[in-house]
Amino acid sequence: MNVSLNWLATHLDLAGKSIQEIDNLFTFAGVEVEGIQVKGIASDKIVVAQIMEAVQHPNADRLKVTQVDAGEGSLRQIVCGARNYKVGDKVPCALPGAELPGGFTIGETKMRSVESKGMLCSSTEIGLPPGEDGLLILPEDSPIGRPVKELFESDVLLELEVTPNRPDLLSHRGMGRELATLLKTPFLPLEIPTRTTRVASASTIELRSPTACPLYTAVRISGVTVKESPAWLKQRLESIGLRPINNIVDVTNYVLHELGQPLHAFDAAKLNGGIVVRTANEGEAFIALDESEHVLVAEDLVISDSSGAALALAGVMGGLTSGVTETTTDILLESAYFTPQGIRRTSRRTALSSDSSYRFERGVDPAGVLPASALAVKLILELAGGTAEGTTQLAGEAPVLTQPVVLDAKKLDQLMGGSISLTDAEEILSRLGLSKLADGKWDVPSFRADLQRHIDLVEEIARVHGLDQVPSRFSGTFVPTSPVDAAYDADMAIRRSLASLGFHESQTIKLISDAQMVDALTLRPMQEGDIIRVKLPLSEDHAVMRPSIVPGLVATAARNVRLGTKSLRFFELGRVFRNQGGGKAKDLESDSLAIVLSGPVTAAGWSQTDRAADLYDLKAVIAALLPSTKVQLVPKDRPGFALGAEIQADGQGIGAFARLLPSRERELDLGGAVFVAELDLSKLRKLRAGISHAEPLPQFPGSARDAAMDLPATTANLEIEKAVAKVQQPLLVSFDCFDVFTDPTGEKLPADRKSVAYRFVYRAEDRTLKAEEVDAAHQGVLEALSKALPLKFR
Repeated sequence: MNVSLNWLATHLDLAGKSIQEIDNLFTFAGVEVEGIQVKGIASDKIVVAQIMEAVQHPNADRLKVTQVDAGEGSLRQIVCGARNYKVGDKVPCALPGAELPGGFTIGETKMRSVESKGMLCSSTEIGLPPGEDGLLILPEDSPIGRPVKELFESDVLLELEVTPNRPDLLSHRGMGRELATLLKTPFLPLEIPTRTTRVASASTIELRSPTACPLYTAVRISGVTVKESPAWLKQRLESIGLRPINNIVDVTNYVLHELGQPLHAFDAAKLNGGIVVRTANEGEAFIALDESEHVLVAEDLVISDSSGAALALAGVMGGLTSGVTETTTDILLESAYFTPQGIRRTSRRTALSSDSSYRFERGVDPAGVLPASALAVKLILELAGGTAEGTTQLAGEAPVLTQPVVLDAKKLDQLMGGSISLTDAEEILSRLGLSKLADGKWDVPSFRADLQRHIDLVEEIARVHGLDQVPSRFSGTFVPTSPVDAAYDADMAIRRSLASLGFHESQTIKLISDAQMVDALTLRPMQEGDIIRVKLPLSEDHAVMRPSIVPGLVATAARNVRLGTKSLRFFELGRVFRNQGGGKAKDLESDSLAIVLSGPVTAAGWSQTDRAADLYDLKAVIAALLPSTKVQLVPKDRPGFALGAEIQADGQGIGAFARLLPSRERELDLGGAVFVAELDLSKLRKLRAGISHAEPLPQFPGSARDAAMDLPATTANLEIEKAVAKVQQPLLVSFDCFDVFTDPTGEKLPADRKSVAYRFVYRAEDRTLKAEEVDAAHQGVLEALSKALPLKFR
């Protein structure tokens, strides 16, 4: 929310208060100051000066050397390049030490060997709106030596972030009340005329949805003249970044930002009969003021006339056909209270947002509906003329959102640590607008619906009193590690492990496009209805809740390749989303780890041969995450991928492995094979929980035996590993494949056969093995392999 300091000063006395003081007050009171923008001239060292002489610069054709009177008792020499002035003109002069917008500080210098002791300025150079090209020519009666900022009104724009529970601060009046409370200064009264009211007939205002709109008021004003707003009103709106439109619309915007109550003016000539507040018809069409077209649903609330035509989307935005234009002579001024839930739902669904919906969503003051209408009527009559109805017509009644709250003095003293007396605490509540009743109860004003409990009053007292004045005390107790803590620690350990292997962590958005679904490597096959789509996506790129992290990592890899990266090493831990069972189970979430690997294994160098990463490298990475576990890739088709496999750890499926299709790699210009994996993070955490981080070194040496096997070329390495695992030889501690030989020509080995060489290592924990023991154990392994597989030993 933008707040003008000048506008704010109409509600309380801010004399002598610096911007920094106000910034600190807001910050410590819980209102975040996101930005401060000074409008106008800030420096006192920019003064009125009269040009007494101007001669040609001896070393530059486009410069002149001027002598100016800046009220110092002697003339000051300044080199100037402007051409729009004459001797005798009065212009702004920035003296040495003056700070101009942008942080530029004026000093004394030499320009082409001629001394220049200051700077003659244009309007933009001193922070004013753009004027004529050249110096700003000041009025002839401007006092010489006077700070120029005294001739022009300056302002400070504060960009404030208001928490959702404080809608009372979404106006200059509300913010002024807050600041007056913090500064302990009087809150200036605002003169609002009182208008009589009468209950509207059903033909004038028909309230068909009292739950969504408990109170609706209207005033008819005839004979208005729609024209440009006066300077003071335009200046008020422009000071907070609003564009003036016309006097009627500007008044409604002014009252909105003055009191926080949204208003709307209808062109009465475009209404057919009375006002009807109703829910929309399913599929009803509506064109908003911004010319956007919408199809409404039965949950939306609309303002229509007796003919049934929708004139406005209640609390959100007016309609294009009923707005005030230059030809409008009669208006109907609306002021109402709409329940926040309905406005929030409609605003989100239609993607329409306005200053009005922003306030109605958070809850406006029901008691402010009639005063805002009365103030607007007064201003419209002053600025646009015309005649207003003598009474304000209303339908329904203002809801009561507050009730008396008890302030427990003992609990207050306990929570505040005795830092404030009951008298001072009650004074704070009074300044906040509460009234003391009997039995320790306090009557809460209608604009503070957030104050419902005793602790709410204590929080307000602490906030105004200052949390820095409440003594701190240590009262923490030991809390055992929770499952959430354990999961976090496990994930951080995984991150460190992957980083140590040369991988970079990515963080991609949880929304992907339909086109990216081609890269989705889900742990379980997708069925029809499993994809969760966003109902109102911000763009086509954010239409689907990701069922896999791989699409985001593939997009990251493609961007890095375009920027010249050769070696791709990325991983991401995050949440994935999907329905399951063909959409029968809704919105299931799980945690996954995704890895992408491609490109050279080592950095390029003159002494080594470059090698591209392959599936074994990615398998090694996964094995490094589970050092005490047997990791295997079990072939399994993955639609849309090449080399699909299931990742198993000790026989348990923990994820999916694949290579992108070569056509997809070419489409993304990835330049080579790209291997991806997605693992179930919950299973990975459990497996790593049992890992010992250090194992004792063996006490006795091991003995190795090699074996070369001739077997069909179609035999997978996995089959050999399973066969060896079934032997259960206690002396066998490890085995690895170190050579694979094939001959497509069939000269040295049949083309349908391959030779695979393994090294088997044997060791006992309690002794050094004898050769006979090793040979016997090895022979047992070979015999088991001969029985399990169609092979022969070479």
